[in-house]
Amino acid sequence: MSNHKIEPNQWIDLYSDYLFNYTISRVSDREKAQDLVQDTFLAGLKSMKNFKGEASERTWLISILKRKIIDHYRKSNSKKGKAEVRINYNDSESEGDWLEERVADPFDKTAQDSLENNELGDAIHKCLDKLPKKQAKVFKMKTILEYETEVICNDLNITASNLWVIIHRARTGMADCLKENWF
Repeated sequence: MSNHKIEPNQWIDLYSDYLFNYTISRVSDREKAQDLVQDTFLAGLKSMKNFKGEASERTWLISILKRKIIDHYRKSNSKKGKAEVRINYNDSESEGDWLEERVADPFDKTAQDSLENNELGDAIHKCLDKLPKKQAKVFKMKTILEYETEVICNDLNITASNLWVIIHRARTGMADCLKENWF
C-alpha cells in the first residue's frame, strides 16, 4: 500500500471546494458549511501526527468532516442528523479504514495525549504570536472562541469573504509554524 503524505499548506487549494460541496449537500447552510470545513482543517492540523498515510489525505479530511457534520446534527438533534450518522460508515468515500477515523478524532483522548495537548497548546499560542495581528485576532475569534462569522465581520468591519481569506492565511501560517515547532 502506498503511503500518502500530508501537506496542510495545500489543503485549501486542493480540498476546500470539494469539502465545501460535500458539506453543503448535507447541511444546506452556506455559512455553517464554511464553518464546518474550517473546523475540519483545524482538527486536521491538531491531529496531523496521527495521520498514518493509509488513506489519501482527502479521504482522511473527509472522515474528520463527517464527524463535524454528525456533531453539528447531534447538537441540533435532527432527523437528518440521525440519518447522516447511519450512513457515515457506509458511503463510497470509505477508502480509509475505521481505525484511521478514530485516530483522526481530536476528542478521542488518552492520558498520554493530554500531555501532548498541553505542549501543542503552548506551540499553538507561540505560533499565534508570530501571525500578523489581524490574522491572529480573526483566528482566535473564529477557531478558539468560536464566534459566529457574522459577529466577527461586524466587530472587525470586514466581509464574510474577507474573513474567509484571513482565516485561510492564518491557518496556512499556523500549519507552517506548527510543522516547524511541533511535528
